Amino acid sequence: MATRHLIRSVILQSLYEWDFYHRKSDVTEILARDLAEFAPGIDEPEFAWKIMKGIAEHLTAIDAAIVKTAPEWPMDKIAIIDRNILRIGLYELLYADPNEVPAKVAINEAIELAKGYAGPNGAKFINGVLGTVYREQFPEGEKDKPPPRKPRVEPFRVEPETSNSDPDAGAK
Repeated sequence: MATRHLIRSVILQSLYEWDFYHRKSDVTEILARDLAEFAPGIDEPEFAWKIMKGIAEHLTAIDAAIVKTAPEWPMDKIAIIDRNILRIGLYELLYADPNEVPAKVAINEAIELAKGYAGPNGAKFINGVLGTVYREQFPEGEKDKPPPRKPRVEPFRVEPETSNSDPDAGAK
């Protein structure tokens, strides 16, 4: 298993635990424990911390993107594993450095996580949500993509009182 795929798997495990226990724990403590247990001595531990920090910082916008893209699936009805795979994929698609993680790689990695961890229809659901966001964010394809992804997230912003998540609960 490639280092970055392993890192994403460990992040998924950490997010799952954090979400399962209603975000009452410190997700950074969970990630530190999981990295030590499941990926000791990995080559790029900073990659794990960058993703986890980014998800925590942009959780409200990421969750809003899920709600907007899959309105027939309220956040609390999406399987915990699926919504956390989406959080990883959407963070990498919308916020990560496109030179470090190209959009299609972000989508592919999320689908691979879904194939390994989600239910029988999880990969299709993940692919559908991420594919829709990709087409909205890259209408001309990826060839002339703008360098930072942050400005392209504006359509997904929602007011805190209408969000289905509490961005401050447990995320540090």
